[in-house]
Amino acid sequence: MHHPGNSLFKQPSFAKFWVSRILSSTSFQMLSVAIGWQMYALTHDAFSLGLVGLAQFIPMVLLTFIVGQIADRFDRRRIVFLCLLIESLTAALLLIGSLGGWLGREQILLLAAILGACRAFEGPTSSSLLPQLVQKKILQQAISVSTTAGQTAQILGPALGGLLYSIGPASVYSTAMIALLIAALLIFLIRSEWTTIRRNEPVTLRSFFLGLEFVWRHPIILGTISLDLFAVLLGGATALLPIFAQDILHTGPWGFGLMRTAPAVGALLVSMIMAYIPLKNAVGLKLFAALAVFGLATIMFALSTNLLLSLFSLLLIGGSDVISVVIRSSLVQLQTPDEMRGRVNAVNSLFIGTSNQLGEFESGMLAGFIGAVPAVFIGGLGTVAVAGLWMYLFPAIRKLKSLSEA
Repeated sequence: MHHPGNSLFKQPSFAKFWVSRILSSTSFQMLSVAIGWQMYALTHDAFSLGLVGLAQFIPMVLLTFIVGQIADRFDRRRIVFLCLLIESLTAALLLIGSLGGWLGREQILLLAAILGACRAFEGPTSSSLLPQLVQKKILQQAISVSTTAGQTAQILGPALGGLLYSIGPASVYSTAMIALLIAALLIFLIRSEWTTIRRNEPVTLRSFFLGLEFVWRHPIILGTISLDLFAVLLGGATALLPIFAQDILHTGPWGFGLMRTAPAVGALLVSMIMAYIPLKNAVGLKLFAALAVFGLATIMFALSTNLLLSLFSLLLIGGSDVISVVIRSSLVQLQTPDEMRGRVNAVNSLFIGTSNQLGEFESGMLAGFIGAVPAVFIGGLGTVAVAGLWMYLFPAIRKLKSLSEA
């Protein structure tokens, strides 16, 4: 039997893109772990630790509309290549600073901000580059397989970063530096005939906000992106995992480690299945069903007092989330013309990034007021309610039979 997932890797451009994505995402996860550990080791201050996350997040918000413009005007391959090259140089500076002993709080924050800025460019541009590497009919499998790369990095990165950090921060920085250089080289080697010639439309204030305008005018894309924002905002159970591990499930660091990994494992398993068995019928209803499962699994996690049941709930959370991620990503890519993809993906990245950060903040604040269990329970209930409400508000998504249907 011929699997569509196999034919993807016979396309050299996609294979290089996929390996590069695994290397760059794993490296970023490793660097995040090492930067956090090193910052805390230097300062013993939780506030400084929070600033690291902020330093990576602020560039993404500030650069969103510039990123979209650049991704739609220039060769996307070159933009991703330059980002990876600068990320590799940043890892080299962290390495030199660690070995030289001059790496302090301010230097770490500056380098974290540079990493954040590079990721702000790399994410939307990579997403916009992917549809140029494969035929439209296998784009959904390409997105599934690409999502698998991201999930693999989320499992491998923190574990590998922690393991290498036990040898010393220099070992993390040197490994990430080499991996990012290889990732940059792979992107550089993608054949240039895949890239599209850009139309040089004049740069106006309106052209900067055209991505937002395009999203607003297309109900399927507006519904898809806003659904992601509210679902992630409400379902931020993972931010509270340390509380559940210690106070409710009474497990040690090993149990917490399993809980951290479980959603990514669930996501990896489901995305591997989806790469071989693409979604064909009633795609809109499947999107809402996946979201409802995500909400119900969040409720089950909130009420669980058994580690195995909690791990199963987290597997379901990760697995159902990846189904909706693949459907939403595919819809955004397929419904957006190539010359607009950079700007629309930049808006999408901003929504996803903001909702992840705000979701963790919302969960923490709510848990502070009413306790962790009610906070996660309400979040799960809210996700199920959003799925129901969006089915009513966006009938165009609900009625979608297949991803290619415009």
